[in-house]
Amino acid sequence: MSSQTTDKRQLTLQFLAEPTDVNFGGKVHGGVVMKWIDLAGYACAAGWSGRYCVTAYVGGIRFICPIHIGMLVEVQAKVIYTGQSSMHLAIDVYCRDPIEQERKKATHCIMIFVAIDRDGKPVRVPTWEPKTKKDVKLRDYALKLMSLRQEIDEEMKDYFNE
Repeated sequence: MSSQTTDKRQLTLQFLAEPTDVNFGGKVHGGVVMKWIDLAGYACAAGWSGRYCVTAYVGGIRFICPIHIGMLVEVQAKVIYTGQSSMHLAIDVYCRDPIEQERKKATHCIMIFVAIDRDGKPVRVPTWEPKTKKDVKLRDYALKLMSLRQEIDEEMKDYFNE
């Protein structure tokens, strides 16, 4: 597994999908993809914050196309919003035949990590500010999803304590 970083804000893991990653249908298991997402998300969040981080939320995971054994997989994690101790990351998973150049988006989701100290208490993270129109769009996407999550939490509150 390799990692390339252009700055502390983003990280890409690259590796080949292995036979041990397969499900009963002959494609990479969704749970394996979610593990890859968590690994890339953690590495990106820890790199941005300089702290140990915990996963607070994973949402909107969308499986777009299957990943087959032997494909080159790229898991891209990018900070798109920061709170006081939280970091919202957009995670995209791409796949392609290693011989070909055309890649396909296989999965997308949003993750939120919280930086913590040795006692497990949240700690402040560096602020990220959008610099391009695309960055502003990503930040606005994170804010919109935050609002939607609050609506969903309100709707589900009666089920949290069962």
